[in-house]
Amino acid sequence: MNTPVVISLAIFLVLIFAIGFWSSRSLKSATGDSFLQEYFLGGRQLGGFILAMTMIATYGSASSFIGGPGVAYTQGFGWVLLSMSQVATGYFVLMILGKKFAIMARRYKAVTLIDYLKGRYQSKWVVLTAAFSIIVFLFSAMAAQWVGGARLIESLTGLNYTTALFIFAVSVLVYVIIGGFKAVALTDTVQGVVMFGGTLILLIATIMAGGGIDNIMADLTAENPNLVTPYGADGGLSPTYVSSFWILVGIAVVGLPQVTVRAMAYKNSRSMHRALIIGTIVVGFIMLNMHLIGVFARPILPGIEVGDKVMPLIAQEVLPPWLAGIVLAAPMAAIMSTVDSLLLLVSSAVVKDVYLNYIKPDASHTRVKRMSFGVTAILGILVFLMALSPPDLLIWLNLFAFGGLEATFIWPVVLGLYWDGGNKYGALASMVVGIASYIIVDQFFPSLFGMHNVVVPILLSFVAFVTISLLTKSLIQNQSISHDQLERSM
Repeated sequence: MNTPVVISLAIFLVLIFAIGFWSSRSLKSATGDSFLQEYFLGGRQLGGFILAMTMIATYGSASSFIGGPGVAYTQGFGWVLLSMSQVATGYFVLMILGKKFAIMARRYKAVTLIDYLKGRYQSKWVVLTAAFSIIVFLFSAMAAQWVGGARLIESLTGLNYTTALFIFAVSVLVYVIIGGFKAVALTDTVQGVVMFGGTLILLIATIMAGGGIDNIMADLTAENPNLVTPYGADGGLSPTYVSSFWILVGIAVVGLPQVTVRAMAYKNSRSMHRALIIGTIVVGFIMLNMHLIGVFARPILPGIEVGDKVMPLIAQEVLPPWLAGIVLAAPMAAIMSTVDSLLLLVSSAVVKDVYLNYIKPDASHTRVKRMSFGVTAILGILVFLMALSPPDLLIWLNLFAFGGLEATFIWPVVLGLYWDGGNKYGALASMVVGIASYIIVDQFFPSLFGMHNVVVPILLSFVAFVTISLLTKSLIQNQSISHDQLERSM
């Protein structure tokens, strides 16, 4: 066990717990709707800096800080180029959704993304399909994060994987259950700052340990010239695949519930504009640094077989132990901040969108509180069990979840905002086609037409939304006329 590293990480975790306990104070006095607003949205009071950091920390996950650099280690600069599509994330989310989404969410009194869909489409089946999608795909995403956290603790402490996973699970569950969204947002801010500084320190130290950029480039070229090309170590990163990847982790991110919910929670327009600028700059800085570290680590630590261990190993190799502990708080921060957000999202889907909407709408305040805490804890335990058998590279598990959520939500959210002709039939068709086609393509036709698996399902779900909405336009109008006639007769 590397004791100085562990001590630094432990201090960081104590700080996170302190913020979680402090944040829980606002929940004690909250009742009814105000409890739901506080627990799942932080009272819609996020300023620009906190909004930017919570969006970055939520999006910058184990995939970005553990899995991404691990793939960059094996693929070279081609994966760095591919990863930079994430720079557009904050910009696209806040520009496309932005004010209009926040205004509509407040009009519908939406606490969750599914609340917005319920208000916009007035359909039980749209709500239940959305909740099903969130629960299924976010379980995969959460499992990926828990695997990343466990592997990080495993690499630092020498503990076995199961023990490391248990420590991580307890750490996250305690402060999420206690603090809710405000704890998530405030800890995300601390974690975002740690990520920003930690990646810069580690990149500089890695370059110095490799004898400078020129020396590292020469070593990479000598080992495999493809490592310094845009096409990857084996030449498999074709321009078609790379450009389609930009849809997955750049443009279509507006369909991710864990990111879109941030566009509901800001305080005012000024906060949103400030978050847009800060978020774009910081995401670009962090993603470039992390993936460059993965490539530059290859000549320094050759022969690493499990890519997810590259980050903790290179940090301990090139930094003093106490500083390595502080820097490794960055991936730990990324993982924890994503897990807490995903836990709250799935919990809100169960409690707010299914239980309160369709099972017990008149549930008491005490029962809602108990359900919120209890469901969050149960979900955490289930994800812990799922993460006991991890994949070799967790990034693929995370990207599978990303694609499924995007194929489900992107058009009901975006076209629901900007096209009045979109209706509940089109939204439901889009979601069902998105989910089904994504699973089919992923399982049976991977890399269809040389593109990432998410592209064809997104196109098909778009066609389904528009076509079914147009075909059922007269049906909706007739229903509206019949409703008006009934009201007049009464």
